[in-house]
Amino acid sequence: MKVIFGIGNPEKRYAETRHNIGFMVLNTLASQLGVSFKRCEKFHADIAQATIDGEKILLVKPTTYYNLVGQSARAILDFYKLASVDFLVIHDDLNLPIGTLRTRIGGSDGGNNGIKSLNAHLGVKTARLRVGTWTDQQRSTDKANFVLDTLNSEERSTIEDLQAQIREIIDHFVDGSFQATTYK
Repeated sequence: MKVIFGIGNPEKRYAETRHNIGFMVLNTLASQLGVSFKRCEKFHADIAQATIDGEKILLVKPTTYYNLVGQSARAILDFYKLASVDFLVIHDDLNLPIGTLRTRIGGSDGGNNGIKSLNAHLGVKTARLRVGTWTDQQRSTDKANFVLDTLNSEERSTIEDLQAQIREIIDHFVDGSFQATTYK
């Protein structure tokens, strides 16, 4: 079993913000796979189950806030007796230009409090898909406000245009051929 774990904030008011790109990616993937999310209180998450190339997959959107997502990940890891290497974490990254995807295994949190929470609960061996959100607007905006701002139509379109590449990366994670690289 593999876990595709998107980071975001659970409230509707955050649905279209940069910090919710992980949730946006999972919503698109769930639609592609024909599955829907159901609330699972014991995991502090909305979960959808699917199969990709014969591998059982859990799509996970934590219902904790962004900075506490490690609690949800730990509950899933313990219940299913998984290892942190079975997790692909999808999150926004304001250090990468919008339209850039970067994959890696492990690493520091880079100032991302969601990753800090995951590293504290799972260790640093998780696979990560970082979705760039940096724009020139960020230079004049406080970082906390920037990540909680709603994506404009151009940014949303850029993220939508990445979905085919994102799906390919997810497929590589599932089949074991995931590698650290940058996609532009």
